[in-house]
Amino acid sequence: MAGLLLDLTPLRVEPAYRRLYAGFALSGVGAQLAATAIGLQVYDLSRSTAAVGLVGLCALVPLVVMGLYGGALVDHHDRRTVAIVGAVVLWAASIGNIVQSFLDNRHVWVLYLLAGVSSAAFGVVNPARAAIYPRLLAPELLPAANALSIVAMNLAFLGGPFLAGILVDLVGFTAAYALDAAMFTAAMWGLWRLPPIPPEHDGEPGTGPSRPPGLRAVWDGLAFLGTRPNVRMTFLADLVAMVLAQPRALLPAIAALVLGGGARTVGLLGTAVAVGGVVAMLASGPLGRIRRQGIAVVVSVIGWGAGFAAFGAIVLAVPERLDPGPALWWACAAMAVAGASDAVSAVFRVTILQAATPDHLRGRLQGVFVVVVAGGPRLGEMLSGAVASVLGEGRTAVLGGLACIGAIVALGVWQRGFLRYDSRHPTP
Repeated sequence: MAGLLLDLTPLRVEPAYRRLYAGFALSGVGAQLAATAIGLQVYDLSRSTAAVGLVGLCALVPLVVMGLYGGALVDHHDRRTVAIVGAVVLWAASIGNIVQSFLDNRHVWVLYLLAGVSSAAFGVVNPARAAIYPRLLAPELLPAANALSIVAMNLAFLGGPFLAGILVDLVGFTAAYALDAAMFTAAMWGLWRLPPIPPEHDGEPGTGPSRPPGLRAVWDGLAFLGTRPNVRMTFLADLVAMVLAQPRALLPAIAALVLGGGARTVGLLGTAVAVGGVVAMLASGPLGRIRRQGIAVVVSVIGWGAGFAAFGAIVLAVPERLDPGPALWWACAAMAVAGASDAVSAVFRVTILQAATPDHLRGRLQGVFVVVVAGGPRLGEMLSGAVASVLGEGRTAVLGGLACIGAIVALGVWQRGFLRYDSRHPTP
């Protein structure tokens, strides 16, 4: 039974990883708390949903730019130093949120600016942290470490908004932002306690890449990605899932028009995805023993598409055969299956990326990963919203899920070497 449960070995064997993970988990809850509080404050100031939506745009552009450039910084300088500098900027943005709320700020642009600064710093810290893990842990422990990261991420998505709602209602925005800043000190502590982690080049620590950070260094990372099919497939698989089968834009209309609910129903459906991911990771012990990780990615993306298509089929069945009440729980179950599949896919995609990328390029490839993870869902929201305006939400979900399944199968047939990827002999 113990072998079926979440593998905690990385936390037991490596104190530096344990401190880093504890900081990541707590700061993740704080980040989601702050993001929710910013959205609530923007709406409180503007009474405009469009103004709230602009927060995402103000965060996305700095994240894309600094995700790519930050990866080059990570590959050229000591990773601990880069992560600490980025974390200090993140912490300063958290303090800025406290100050503007305490001073009763009435200008929305201040919140946009702080969201952009925070997002840009995250674009540096996240590639640094992801590139540090393979230097702290043995390759066979990376799947377990990535499963632990996904548990922390999903718990942050569950706990952060919940805490924000309670604190904003009972105490106010300043208290919510203060808790975010307090939680982030755990991340600072975990990074500060790390040993120096200079990049490796040609197997020699400290020599770093041949190019300093800049456009040429970023291009070197993209050029590597273009010639390494297994690493490239980890990005393509995520784009297939997030662009073709993205539910976020469909949920408000489905909740209001089909399932007879509103914001709470949207929240319940979104929570079901996170719950599915957490449950899957709690039973993720066997994942570390899977060698054919490329096949696992393809199967997991198929599961995501199947869950999304099932969700659409349930929505289509409500007006004819199902009552909205029971249908909501069936819809949540379908979304939970999709969330579990996505979590398993993420474990193996990140593991392949970490294991098959040379150390002196890990930062840049992790930067590209941040861009894909941030940008793919945004493209998916635009696509699903446009299709739904013509076909309706239920049909869009069914077609999107089936398109996801067809696309990932086609990619597997095209890149058969990815299906033969063996974790014991990681090749890019």
